[in-house]
Amino acid sequence: MEYLEEFGEKLNKITGELKEELAGIRTNRPTTKLIENIITDYAGQPIQIKQLGTIGIELPRNLLVTPWDKNAIPIIIKAVENANIGVSVSSQENIVRISLPELTDERREELIKLVKNAVEKSRIKMRTLRDDVHKLATNENDEDEKFRKKEELQSIVDSFNREVDGVLKTKIDEINN
Repeated sequence: MEYLEEFGEKLNKITGELKEELAGIRTNRPTTKLIENIITDYAGQPIQIKQLGTIGIELPRNLLVTPWDKNAIPIIIKAVENANIGVSVSSQENIVRISLPELTDERREELIKLVKNAVEKSRIKMRTLRDDVHKLATNENDEDEKFRKKEELQSIVDSFNREVDGVLKTKIDEINN
């Protein structure tokens, strides 16, 4: 496989990881991603909440977990409380209700900083990969081929930056609305 194609695939992987990371950051709308990967200790085994029951959304700011086993309710409550994600947890019969409080301006700013930090980490990974690929392109024997490879590399980087900027803008808009 040509190293530029491999570079593009690695950037797609970085973008996917970034989107996955940002999906877990809370916005004003509830999302199941906020709690589904929280690890619980169920029957002596580490298990994600999504494996203990169904997770649903109750608008405007509630998540509902309906465990398949009633005995898992206190375990789910404890795991969500210990995750320190700034939510309140209660149980009603066979359901665990997770209420997301209204975001304060201060909390919004913290979340935006967190998002920007995650985006910057992705850009740093990209720059490291880009430098390695740039060295390979510089080692080309043919000057025309060397110039073409560098141009193609820059095009891939520009595309990555546009996509990451779009992801950043979308997430900031979600936090602010």
